[in-house]
Amino acid sequence: MKNKYIDLIEQSFEFPQDEFRVEDGELIFHDIPVMDIIEQYGTPLKITYLPKISSQIQRAKRMFNVAIAKVDYKGAYHYCYCTKSSHFSFVIEEALKNDIHIETSSAFDLNLIESLYEAGTVNKELYIICNGYKKDIYIENIANFVKRMEKPYPCNG
Repeated sequence: MKNKYIDLIEQSFEFPQDEFRVEDGELIFHDIPVMDIIEQYGTPLKITYLPKISSQIQRAKRMFNVAIAKVDYKGAYHYCYCTKSSHFSFVIEEALKNDIHIETSSAFDLNLIESLYEAGTVNKELYIICNGYKKDIYIENIANFVKRMEKPYPCNG
């Protein structure tokens, strides 16, 4: 019976991927020994590699641009980052460096975007797609955020 994590990875994904390699039986992620991080911080462990977020967004944008050119599409394309993929502000801040827009799917997402707006990270030019089932609190947060956006920009300094 295969019951090691590496067995699950090998059964589930093409492994090792570009950012991973196995060296002397140790897992290496972007030249960082994963066991060193585990020994320092413990487990469970979640690693967010910010440069990969930007490179994947740029990759998706290139792929869409190629497809758009192939079919001579005349409309506009706007990449929208799905906030439910990570609720960490530093992840969304990294994504926003790539001239993107945001898709929310819950009341919590709007709270996060509102805090980024207060910090001056998000501005009124950003498209915010409110996706997902609209529970009362989600509708309330959408309405409150729209009202807040009608006010002058927050002072960031």
